[in-house]
Amino acid sequence: MAKSERARKRATSRPLLPALLRAVEAAHDKKASGVVALDLRKASAFTDYFLVCSGRNVRQVKAIADAIEESLRAVGQRPSLVEGYARAEWVLMDFFDFVVHVFTPDTRRFYALERLWGNAERIEFPGPGEEPPSPE
Repeated sequence: MAKSERARKRATSRPLLPALLRAVEAAHDKKASGVVALDLRKASAFTDYFLVCSGRNVRQVKAIADAIEESLRAVGQRPSLVEGYARAEWVLMDFFDFVVHVFTPDTRRFYALERLWGNAERIEFPGPGEEPPSPE
């Protein structure tokens, strides 16, 4: 069983979108850190999920965004919108059912999407070498 599949089963009983799980795998392939999905289906949101992750620097942020886009393109999905790629401090990719946010660490702390959407169910996807969060 793939690591993201185990994390998904541990985190939630509701099925996640296969494309979202594919994006998680692509992010992990490029060593993204802090990979988390926010389930917004119960909130008044314009999408079902946010996928949030970080790269150490702008070069890695671009590599993560590229890997996610290529992985999803291979199964016929393209983002309807990509913003922030040129500066690569925060790349947003809208796949309609979910929106991917790839941040540099400082930009992620500044905008704090996880805190802003704090009432959303949080689904952690720890990568290799990352400790899963302790229960609060």
